[in-house]
Amino acid sequence: MKLQLAIDELTLAEALASLKELHPYIDIVEVGTPFLIDAGREAVRQIKKSYPELEVLCDAKIMDAGAYEAQLAYDAGAEYVTVLGITDSLTIKGCVEQAKKQQRQVMVDLICVQNYAERIPAIEALGVDIIAVHTGADQQHVGRTPLEDLKELKHYAKKVKVAVAGGINSETIADYVALEPNIVIVGSGILKAADPVEAAKRIKAALR
Repeated sequence: MKLQLAIDELTLAEALASLKELHPYIDIVEVGTPFLIDAGREAVRQIKKSYPELEVLCDAKIMDAGAYEAQLAYDAGAEYVTVLGITDSLTIKGCVEQAKKQQRQVMVDLICVQNYAERIPAIEALGVDIIAVHTGADQQHVGRTPLEDLKELKHYAKKVKVAVAGGINSETIADYVALEPNIVIVGSGILKAADPVEAAKRIKAALR
């Protein structure tokens, strides 16, 4: 299992400073959507330049112009780009085609997708690499977690790798590890912990 660190609310300088201590415990650095809006593709470039041993995911949450927007992320150095599962299948297909050209990967984010039984097989058929369940920040504030969604994803996903995101921390990590996702995505559970390094260590140890 890989640990993906989601960076959302930091500046580029703050992100690079945090990674100095955290990089030994993570596998994938996510340039989260707010971070991408703030710092642009330069965030992808600088993180990849500073930590070439880590994979970088650009959380572009693509909704249109799949091939072109995926190319923008890959050209900046990202190994992964995200596209939303609620978008048109043609957009997802465009992302996949571009990923294959550049030997990169596509993660589909199921945020706001309602019918998993119908949509997950359709997404798999497009040739994506990873499907992620994601409880967004606004839903987390009313007490939702992605645990039940992960169970459902595991039920319907037959070929792809699976990932999970949404409020996971060192106290809850065991619940997710038990379901054996390929990638666990943690943001504030590390970056806003009282001791971020200790939190990252504990989560990484649980994944092992």
